[in-house]
Amino acid sequence: MASSRGCERPGYTQGLQVTSTGPLLVLKAEGEGLILGCGYTLSPFDSGDLDIEWSLVSPDATKKDRMLLSYSGGIEYVHGDAALSLGLRFATPDPSRGDASLSVAALSPAHSATYQCKVKKSPGVDTRKVSLVVMVKPSVPKCWVEGGQLQGEAVALHCQSARGSAPFTYSWRRESEGPIPDTATQDCVTGELRIRNHSQSLAGFYLCEVNNAVGAERCRINLQANKPPNRAAVIVGTVVGSLLLILILLLFIGLLYWKASGRFRHEKEFSNEIREDVPPPESRPASRHSSRTVRQHQRATYIPVGGGGGGGVGGTEVSSLSEGPTHPPSCSTPVKSKPVEYDDRNGKAV
Repeated sequence: MASSRGCERPGYTQGLQVTSTGPLLVLKAEGEGLILGCGYTLSPFDSGDLDIEWSLVSPDATKKDRMLLSYSGGIEYVHGDAALSLGLRFATPDPSRGDASLSVAALSPAHSATYQCKVKKSPGVDTRKVSLVVMVKPSVPKCWVEGGQLQGEAVALHCQSARGSAPFTYSWRRESEGPIPDTATQDCVTGELRIRNHSQSLAGFYLCEVNNAVGAERCRINLQANKPPNRAAVIVGTVVGSLLLILILLLFIGLLYWKASGRFRHEKEFSNEIREDVPPPESRPASRHSSRTVRQHQRATYIPVGGGGGGGVGGTEVSSLSEGPTHPPSCSTPVKSKPVEYDDRNGKAV
């Protein structure tokens, strides 16, 4: 029974092949440069025109891939502005010489995607896909101590990086004093190192390192072991301080009261001085009754006229009205006057 075998050409070799190898998932740090390899070989059976294409593979299988760069008929083409905005170009001046690799000058998170290189020279064709993930290195972490760093008490060391691509991994170690004791526990996710019973033997410099897939950074801190304070002295100091505070408050209140009372006395004396300096009210004009009373109290003064003393035959007395009391003159001066004539009808002097 003759066995059947497929027809084979003597000396047949495989056609065009993309020869670049390496991981299909590449993790790179932001700001770094990168070359996505796409080396290829041709065979004598590949006789058509050479075409090279670089494109972004759409994560949705129902949508088209986006063309970035192409090479055909000895001319390079940039499709749209996608390649220019991302800084993509062929790694060699002449991609027809067996190297169609793609070069990226400075990576950014926008470059994270799946790239496909396709080389075609009829009848041969081959492709290669590479997924690129651009990550941010962790920033320099901040180290600090939570607690009073007192002997016999719990102490927690913290380490935290503010920027970078997750996930982070934190790890603590002592710089020169030996390994961290088993009684201390550390969390590689939160960056916390907790010491339950702190002692002088655990004091010293500690180093924290934070890592992600593309980089690592460190910070260091000096952990001290302070003796706890004397509780009795603390209580006495608290009591004395409270008493001093109360005394200061009492003095302050007394000072305020003294100032307030002094101000009140000053205002009172000032008001009394104002009342003493006020002039009496002006007298009202005399009424009719008072003027009538004054006229009633007018006195008559008689001045002797003629020669000799009072009571002479030929003498005549002249009466004059005057208000108020009459004071005798210091010296009497004889007054010469004309004799008074009387009217017989009415008996009055004329």
